[in-house]
Amino acid sequence: MDEKKLLTAKEAANYLRISLFTLRKIEQQGLIVPYRTPGGHRRYSVEMLNEYLENSRIPPA
Repeated sequence: MDEKKLLTAKEAANYLRISLFTLRKIEQQGLIVPYRTPGGHRRYSVEMLNEYLENSRIPPA
């Protein structure tokens, strides 16, 4: 997948395998800050989502 491609909220939720509701909660917590289009739509980079996944991993005991 092209790393520079921006995903819609639905695509980002599918990528993370979470619901749109959960994606919104993650944003409200400040863990992901999406880009905004001139029309106000949220866009997410694959790099941003991968970084979130890495940071949210539970370290081994």
